[in-house]
Amino acid sequence: MTNVLGAGKKPALRISIAVLALVAALLAMSAAAQAETPGGVTTTTPDVETPTAPPGKAIVVRGRAIAPADAPPAVKKVIAAANKIRTKPYIYGGGHGRWWDAGYDCSGAVSFALHGGSLIDTPMPSGSLAGWGSAGKGRWITVYANGGHAYAIIAGLRWDTAGTTNGTGPRWHKSLRAQASGPFTARHPSGY
Repeated sequence: MTNVLGAGKKPALRISIAVLALVAALLAMSAAAQAETPGGVTTTTPDVETPTAPPGKAIVVRGRAIAPADAPPAVKKVIAAANKIRTKPYIYGGGHGRWWDAGYDCSGAVSFALHGGSLIDTPMPSGSLAGWGSAGKGRWITVYANGGHAYAIIAGLRWDTAGTTNGTGPRWHKSLRAQASGPFTARHPSGY
């Protein structure tokens, strides 16, 4: 008489199933053990959105950006960080005194997203973002800034606090056109 796992007939199969069950349990426990820091960015690799968007350009689904399949890990982390604050209200100066805040202004929201990808260490005002990084447009991330406003184009979507019909504050936009007046300086993180 054999049990469901085929005891007596196939001990190697029984061992393989037990090992797979153990691996699945360990993966579930490690995912649950990820801690979040007060800055709103996980201490380990943040969840990468699944499913991914087609290669080359992020998509917006119910207000949340979905990273493209071919995006570098840092870009996926920037998108994941921005998604964490995508429903916060606009608050002048928000995001500058601390990473996790009740709301964000334009440069606070851009800074939070960049920090999620480990691209900056401290929040930056819009005037400072106008001189940050490398000059010109990037392949994956471009920050547009001047002394009064900042926004970013990340994987083909605009991350901005201006020009929204879904409330005020940081939001994803399909339109790449700035709603605030320019001129803006285009900057990007080296390599992106």
